[in-house]
Amino acid sequence: MDMKTLYLVVALAPLVSSVVVGLWGPKIGRSASHWLCILGVAVSTVGAFVVLRDVMAGHLYNGDVYTWLASGDLRISIGFLIDPLTATMMVVVSFVSLMVHVYTIGYMAEDPGYTRFFSYISLFTFSMLMLVMSNNFLQLFFGWEAVGLVSYLLIGFWYERPTAIYANLKAFLANRVGDFGFLIGIGLVLAAPGSLDYARVFSMAPEIGGATIDVGGGVVWSLASAISLCLFVGAMGKSAQVPLHVWLPDSMEGPTPISALIHAATMVTAGIFLVARMSPLFEQSTTALAVVTIVGATTALFMAFLGIVQNDIKRVVAYSTLSQLGYMTVALGVSAYSAAIFHLMTHAFFKALLFLGAGSVIIAMHHEQDLRRMGGLARYMPITWITAVVGSLALAGIPPFAGFFSKDAIIEAVHLSKVPGHGYAYFAVMAGVFVTAFYSFRMLFLAFHGEARWAKPAEAGARLHEADHDASHGAGHEPDSHHVVDADHPPKESPWVVTVPLVLLAIPSVFAGWAYIQPMLFGGWFSSSIFVAPDRDVLDELSRGWHGVTEFMLHGMASAPFWLALAGIAAAWYCYLVNPALPERLKRLAGPIYTLLDNKYYFDRFNDWFFAGGFRRVGSLFSEVGDRNVIDGFFVNGTAKVVGLAAALVRHIQSGYVYHYAFTMIVGVFGLLVWWGRT
Repeated sequence: MDMKTLYLVVALAPLVSSVVVGLWGPKIGRSASHWLCILGVAVSTVGAFVVLRDVMAGHLYNGDVYTWLASGDLRISIGFLIDPLTATMMVVVSFVSLMVHVYTIGYMAEDPGYTRFFSYISLFTFSMLMLVMSNNFLQLFFGWEAVGLVSYLLIGFWYERPTAIYANLKAFLANRVGDFGFLIGIGLVLAAPGSLDYARVFSMAPEIGGATIDVGGGVVWSLASAISLCLFVGAMGKSAQVPLHVWLPDSMEGPTPISALIHAATMVTAGIFLVARMSPLFEQSTTALAVVTIVGATTALFMAFLGIVQNDIKRVVAYSTLSQLGYMTVALGVSAYSAAIFHLMTHAFFKALLFLGAGSVIIAMHHEQDLRRMGGLARYMPITWITAVVGSLALAGIPPFAGFFSKDAIIEAVHLSKVPGHGYAYFAVMAGVFVTAFYSFRMLFLAFHGEARWAKPAEAGARLHEADHDASHGAGHEPDSHHVVDADHPPKESPWVVTVPLVLLAIPSVFAGWAYIQPMLFGGWFSSSIFVAPDRDVLDELSRGWHGVTEFMLHGMASAPFWLALAGIAAAWYCYLVNPALPERLKRLAGPIYTLLDNKYYFDRFNDWFFAGGFRRVGSLFSEVGDRNVIDGFFVNGTAKVVGLAAALVRHIQSGYVYHYAFTMIVGVFGLLVWWGRT
């Protein structure tokens, strides 16, 4: 098989299995459906590793496989750009997706929509692969929108629940806001270089950097800034950056496997990949890079604060995702694109691990997701506990786990940067280290350590569960079962189809950092994929102090981020294991600050009042004034009234008397004579 055929196989294998299972899944049965989808993604995963090996040997590819439209000099094609950036994304996406597919067998075992779910997640994988493998903006936009559509279907998978429908509609609308900017950016690209092909557009990047555009009112912008900022608005929507982040926590309404797939390696990383791919354009605009840096820093710090006050185990991990996406965005803003993709890769492994670990806990707790009703699970679920410890250490940035290397590299890059806003960004990412370690180990300690808060006598546990059902199983909670976790029915470890993916994800969460930091950041891994202006190359400056993995860890262990992470872990240990009454006292002392965090900075309320409520008010105004008064009142009813008035006048001459008709004829003749006389 030649490589061009392999590229097609990697992209299309999940699509074929998705279509077959989607159309005939109930007929061929559950077992055949899940194995068919797993086979399709497994083929993509193996193919992606083969492609990565071929690319690392120096064999790149940029070509079309099908011409969709030709008009004059404009050719719109379906094609592939296979380089180190693409190959890395292919491996991450397909491997994490494969783990999620296997995990789904256990997690969704009793769900009536079993085959439909497998069809959706395979289609999701195909969409993401098409996005990262594209060599032109139109195909990128196709994958971009396909990912958004399938995520809408998956977030609202349990469509009988109003909260799920609200969540997927919210995700859909928030992403449409970003996509509007994305489309304008693509339009500007087409209008300026006159092509949608990456290679041609990137080759003209210096010319774009020197061009300007009149945005109206005599205001002139740099064309590179306009294109980059519009494209970044699209990235903000997909990668959930402030203020377009509001959809991502609510997407927890979907089943846990899709939470892992959306939040770990696929949809939310599409925006990070987009900016990295467009580095030749972003490097032409200091303004765009400054905006990217500030937005990323704001997301990294302020979303981390929200993770502290969450009690839903999945929402803690969701806000963690928002914060870590902020770290990646900051790296993009300071031109450390390789560090952003490196953190994307390591984060994909340990965040998928944490989501699937949370799902394992939810299974054991019979779909209870409230951390306040857990505790002491380590002795009952040793595999889930060990893998959760690995994921938490990686997220907190403790060496030698993967998150330490990628996060420290980003912090050092921000420290060396001179882009406007780098000082604020450095404070945000440093403070975020403490907060991240605190909320990640808060979740670990509340779930796996301390008092077993579920350990009630069976009858009392049932009453407690029934009394608190409405409070604990509202928005963000999965369907409840008829079982109750109590002292007589303790939790037990999840089946192998759940624990094996956890173990397989824990492995790269340990070694991916120290194994790949040198080639990815300092070894020219992405040299042919990413362009960095020489005066902004912070990673090149950082490489001068590179003396190996051991020295990097020793330096990191003597620096502030490491001690901030340890302080966060120690604070969580003291608050939730040593003195568990302290958090409640701190909550009362915090007062308005806690209320602000608990209400998520009032973003949702503002959106509901200003945007949703505002559009409703504008719609009501148009309905009352425009529709009822102008269209119905003036045109429709007014026309009827005019006809009625005319009829009322005319009926007086329709009396049935001959002399009335004769008089009318005389008047008419007189009128005609007058008119003819004037003409």
